[in-house]
Amino acid sequence: MTSPPASLRKPAAQAPAAPARRRRSPRTVAAAWLFAGPTTALFVAFFAYPLGASLYQSFTARRDGTDVWVGLDQYRRMLHDPAFLHSLVNTGLILAVQVPVMIGLALVLAVLLNQSWLRLRAGWRAVFFLPAITTLVAYAVVFQVLLRTDGGLANQFLQVLGLGPVDWLNSPTWARISLIGSVTWRWTGYNAVILLAGLHAIGRDQYEAAALDGAGTVRTYTSVILPQLRPVVLFCVITSTIGTLQLFDENYVLTRGGPGDATLTPVVYLYKVGFQQLDFGYAAAIAWVVVLIIAAVSLLQFRLYGRDRRR
Repeated sequence: MTSPPASLRKPAAQAPAAPARRRRSPRTVAAAWLFAGPTTALFVAFFAYPLGASLYQSFTARRDGTDVWVGLDQYRRMLHDPAFLHSLVNTGLILAVQVPVMIGLALVLAVLLNQSWLRLRAGWRAVFFLPAITTLVAYAVVFQVLLRTDGGLANQFLQVLGLGPVDWLNSPTWARISLIGSVTWRWTGYNAVILLAGLHAIGRDQYEAAALDGAGTVRTYTSVILPQLRPVVLFCVITSTIGTLQLFDENYVLTRGGPGDATLTPVVYLYKVGFQQLDFGYAAAIAWVVVLIIAAVSLLQFRLYGRDRRR
């Protein structure tokens, strides 16, 4: 079979030419740096440089008035530091109790605030959110006054009920309970508002479809609403976990990490090492270990959430 003459052949399709790259004028580049320059300078001066300096400092130690490179010695030191290991155990205990209790209470509170029969819902939301905008030190001082052994409002209430006073802040067990209670009081309303926003994103048709299938209130929330609310719950769990791993203001004001290091957390220990013992290299190493722990826990929570979604 002969090929058609060249005059009848269709021209081969040609790839469209790449658009010409516009060359930015020096005036445009100068204007861009004029606007981005101050922000970049502030970022480098107050974030990037301190971050890099602290990482470098974690590999050094102060000897004879100079910083000496010691490699991983500061990190090895943590493995044999009973105070630091005890602070990790304390944080783990607080985390295992406080975050589930707080998220559970926030979820119940969000469901209640989402009910159509509730009057003045906007006012109630504001009331429960107010603790989150209270300054950390101020509310910790208030709890310190409320939980005083002599004359504290909590013990006065127990006395009215015919019960004896509790040494809230000087007993290891009660000090942990007091710390968990204060943190839960402050952040429950904050998480409830976030969960409430997630509930608002779920259409009313979901509730109606569940009702038509004969599901009761409890079954509707457990089988229909909560699965759709899981990304919001995950966000609240991760942010609450990060906040608990960074606890400082509450336990420092309430107990100074005591009694007997019962409420000592890594950040409080970091403060004591850095600003009381002036061992900045070891304090920087503790800070980076806390960052790595937060990253690892957050990644683990993301992985667990993703694994549950794939089932």
